[in-house]
Amino acid sequence: MIKARLFAWMPGLETLFKYQLADLGPDVKAGLSVAAVALPVAIAYAELMGVNAIVGLYACILPMFVYALFGTSKQLIIGPDAATCAVIAAAVSPLAMGDANTRWQLIIVMSLMTGVWCLIAARFRLGTFADFLSRPILQGLLNGVALTIVVSQLGKIFGITTLPSGFIERLIAFPLSLSQTHIPTLIIAVATLTITIVIRKIRSKWPSLLIAMVLATAASLLFNLEQYGVSIVGNLGNGLPSIPMPDFPPGLIRDLVIPSLNLAVISFVSFMMTARSFASKNGYTVDADQELRALGLANIASALSQGFAVSAASSRTAVNDMMGGKTQLVSIVAALTILAVLLFSMDLLGYIPMPALGVVLVISTLSLINFRSIFSMRKRNREAFFLCIFTLCAVLVVGLISGVGLAVLLGLLQFIRIIFRPTDQLLGVDDQGMLHSITPGNDIQPVDGVLIYRFNSPLTYFNVNYFKERLNKHLDNQPKRPAWIIVDAAVSFTHNDVSVFSALNDIVTSLKAKGVTLVLAGRRTSVNRWLEQNKIIRSDDDLLVVPDIYFAIRLIQSKQQIQIKCVEDRKAVEERVIDEVEQTAGTLKCCNGVMPLSEQIKHEDR
Repeated sequence: MIKARLFAWMPGLETLFKYQLADLGPDVKAGLSVAAVALPVAIAYAELMGVNAIVGLYACILPMFVYALFGTSKQLIIGPDAATCAVIAAAVSPLAMGDANTRWQLIIVMSLMTGVWCLIAARFRLGTFADFLSRPILQGLLNGVALTIVVSQLGKIFGITTLPSGFIERLIAFPLSLSQTHIPTLIIAVATLTITIVIRKIRSKWPSLLIAMVLATAASLLFNLEQYGVSIVGNLGNGLPSIPMPDFPPGLIRDLVIPSLNLAVISFVSFMMTARSFASKNGYTVDADQELRALGLANIASALSQGFAVSAASSRTAVNDMMGGKTQLVSIVAALTILAVLLFSMDLLGYIPMPALGVVLVISTLSLINFRSIFSMRKRNREAFFLCIFTLCAVLVVGLISGVGLAVLLGLLQFIRIIFRPTDQLLGVDDQGMLHSITPGNDIQPVDGVLIYRFNSPLTYFNVNYFKERLNKHLDNQPKRPAWIIVDAAVSFTHNDVSVFSALNDIVTSLKAKGVTLVLAGRRTSVNRWLEQNKIIRSDDDLLVVPDIYFAIRLIQSKQQIQIKCVEDRKAVEERVIDEVEQTAGTLKCCNGVMPLSEQIKHEDR
């Protein structure tokens, strides 16, 4: 029992307990490959946020161990991510006021808060919030982040130190500052880029970024590039982290609450997209709530080891999958490899040239840029295309945090507009008796004497009047007024809203005055309970609640047949009574002569 609970809490531990030795070779190979890609990228992302390059390594080691134990994905690799680092930099930079130590401490605190948000969400099983950011918003966000990072590295690549910090300002100032290009710096950047491209062309499975970084570092060490004005990483400090006490005003933590919440949402959305895509490719599923817990614990572990917030590293996950990694042991092997570098190669890492780091960062970020996917939305869904372009422009113009906030707000407004004025349709049946929408040109016919209506949105207080207007409009447009209206309640009546049931009471009263009976089809138990709670008491001649639309049609047709039969029976009784009276009473005389009783009755009726 204890072991079962432990395995439920730590799924990766169960995998390690039941580990198959046949998977060891592929896992070790994949782990070393992941470490080869993660090392230069982690250092580059640390430089992106303006902290010591060694912090990028801190953000890799312990989070990888934690995710290996608590995660449910067999391929996913956790670590520094472009979008995550960009969000942190955008939130922390204004608060740090140029102080490097304060910046680092705020990054740690923000990462810790992000982890706590994830754990709280996991406690309340909010893993479904992985779908909170729509794909158009996330697509625009990632492309905006990628362009922002690429433009931010132009100064490092060209050796220009006078470029402004804003995206638009830097983009405008860059062409005017090309005369300040530092040639040795540019040569190192171009050489790093060339080596990377050549290796990818010749040996695509080799760690091209790591090889290019090693060669650039070797050149820096052998030729002392710093004496030619080429910036290098410099002193990285000790191999293991030391945790200083925070010395910034506590009030700054309040300013990190909302940014850390935004970061938790963005990290988890991109995290789940990566985890689900690779799980689907390899034929298994992931638990969203457990993944949310694993992400929270990994971020807390990163903060406690003086790293920064982490998320799914899509490029390193792709390397793991390509190299045939089978289990979470890949993360452990990669973490141990990075730890060994941290302990035994610190001096060499300090000679890494900054232009080489800039090139590594640009190359690793370019995979996020996908304009073809954005423009493909234009043909499929213009609203999604507009939302994606808006997010992209907002991130570039007003900044990452504000841009994402505006994009989410616009997405919510689009959703509210759809619910506020949704589409609706009338339904009919085909020759086989199956329900279909009635549209101009198709052969779907309405049921005789019945109007079947579907309102394509849950009813709530701000759209119930529109529902009422559309229902009355469809009723008035009928050539012959139907005696019955069937409403698809399974779509519309999803919750107990006082305003909705008050309006429903008015609708029933209005239809009763017109001789029309309303039938709510679907959610019979719930709707009856809500009618009772709202004290709406009606007879079957006013309002009926039935299980579904097909049942409603059969019920109405049965009532129609009963009514026809009753009319026929009444006429038959009348004729029989008349015959009996004629036989017993004989004939009656009138002023025009003798007339049978039936003819006499007809004559009197006339």
